[in-house]
Amino acid sequence: MKIVILDGYAANPGDLSWKGLEELGTVIVHDRTKPSETVKRASDAEIILTNKVIINKDIISELPQLKYIGVLATGYNVVDIEAAHEYGITVTNVPAYSTESVAQMVFAHLLTVTNHTEYYAIQNRNSRWSNNPDFCYWDFPHMELAGKVFGIVGLGNIGLRVAQIALAFGMEVKAFTSKPADALPTGITKVTLEDLLKQSDILSLHCPLTNSTRHLINADTLPLMKPTAILINTGRGPLIDDQAVADALASGQLAAFCADVLTEEPPKVDNPLLKQPNAFITPHIAWASTEARERLLRIATDNVRAFLNGKAQNIV
Repeated sequence: MKIVILDGYAANPGDLSWKGLEELGTVIVHDRTKPSETVKRASDAEIILTNKVIINKDIISELPQLKYIGVLATGYNVVDIEAAHEYGITVTNVPAYSTESVAQMVFAHLLTVTNHTEYYAIQNRNSRWSNNPDFCYWDFPHMELAGKVFGIVGLGNIGLRVAQIALAFGMEVKAFTSKPADALPTGITKVTLEDLLKQSDILSLHCPLTNSTRHLINADTLPLMKPTAILINTGRGPLIDDQAVADALASGQLAAFCADVLTEEPPKVDNPLLKQPNAFITPHIAWASTEARERLLRIATDNVRAFLNGKAQNIV
C-alpha cells in the first residue's frame, strides 16, 4: 500500500513522527507540492494525504490507482468531493483536533489588544520602566473584560469553547447561530446578526465559509459595530472584506482587528490590513500547537487504518 503525503511540512516540520502511517504502508512524504507536480507524485498511490494541495476532478481522473484521500485538516474544500465520489474514492477529514488551540489563540489576540503585554515587555527591555519617574506607566487605556459583551458568529466546537472561556472571564456572551435558543448552553443568548453587530464589544467569527457568510463583515455591516469594538477572525479569511476592515480601522470606525487567517495566504505585501497599526495578524498558526498537531496526525492515521480495515470513519 503506497501512501503519499503531498504537503506534510506544515503539520510535521520534523518535530513529530509519521511512524503510525509507516506501519500501514510505504510512505513517501513531500514537504510541499506544486500544482504541476501533484499528478506525477500521486500517480501510483492508493492513498494520498493533503493539507492545502488542491485535488480537483482533472487530477482525480488521472489517478486510476487512487482509493482514498485524507485531508490533514478539518476543512475539506481542497478536494472536489463530488468528483471523488464519482470515482469511488473515499475522502476523510480530521474534525475537532484544534478546538482548544484555536480557542486559546482567540484570547491571546484579545489580551494583546486589551493588555499589550508584549509591547510593555519590549519597552522595559529598553529601560523604559527603569528610567520612569513614577512607579508605573501606561501608553494605552486598559480594558477590563468582565461585563463586556462577547459576540460569537457560529457555535460549532470552537465557537462553543470560546463561549465557555468568555463566560469564565465574566463576559456576557451572545451568539448568532442556527441552533435553537433553547438548545444553547446556559449563559449564551441567541440574537440576530444585526443585534450582535450592534451590541458586541468583542466579535469573534467561527462560522463556516459559505456563499452567505463570505464577506459577512463588509462596508455595510461594519458601521453597525461600536467604534470601540474588537473584531477577531480565526475562522476563514474571506469571512471579512480585507479592504473594508482596513478602511474601518484607518477611520476609527473599528478599534482593533485580530486575525489568524486572511483571504489570501500567504498575503501579498500590499494587503491593506498589514499596514494598519491596530491590526494584529498571526500567520495561520492557531491550529499548530504541538498538542493539536500530534492529535491531527493520530486521527489522520486512525482514519487510514479504519479505511484499510473496511470501517472508514470521518468520511466527507
